Amino acid sequence: MATVLIADDHELVRAALVSYLHDATGYDVVEAATLEEALTAIADKGGFDLVLLDYTMPGMSLPAGLAKAIEANAPHPVAILSGTAPPEVARRALSAGARGFLPKSIDPDTMISAVRHMIAGHVYRPQDFLDAEQKGLGPIHITPREMDVLRGVMEGKSNKEIARDLSIQEITIKLHVKTICRKLQAKNRTHAAMLARDLDLV
Repeated sequence: MATVLIADDHELVRAALVSYLHDATGYDVVEAATLEEALTAIADKGGFDLVLLDYTMPGMSLPAGLAKAIEANAPHPVAILSGTAPPEVARRALSAGARGFLPKSIDPDTMISAVRHMIAGHVYRPQDFLDAEQKGLGPIHITPREMDVLRGVMEGKSNKEIARDLSIQEITIKLHVKTICRKLQAKNRTHAAMLARDLDLV
């Protein structure tokens, strides 16, 4: 029986993935919520047939976090899961040694096929996703002040708190956040923070 580790800090998403994968394949599926927990599980198990890592969970980074997992689980494959990463991040992950990239928007049957494909020793490349270009999102130019604001947003601070930290007016912070969301094509400040992390902007 194949063994799979799913590491994702979103409990509901993780539980759904674990349940579906186990029910559809009969695989022994283990779960973790952080990169540290994943590395501990890999060490305890002596390696899994496949490790799936959420790109934005605590401790995860590219390429350092991915490299740690690849080294720990060698020679078995490690792949990336993400609900926010753009195609460029997917390409970087594959270049850094990930054996696959699974967008969380992937349909269930394709996910099962992808998992089996990687366990069999192949690389799973979601070609349609990889070939997609983010319209209008070329080189991202974030000004130093916008970067200061973005750091505050990523730390979960309110506009008022960021304004106080930077000694500028709250309305100015609101304008910066709006500009940042436009540049990143983010739906809101939370989405902007996730994209910034995925793109290693901060």
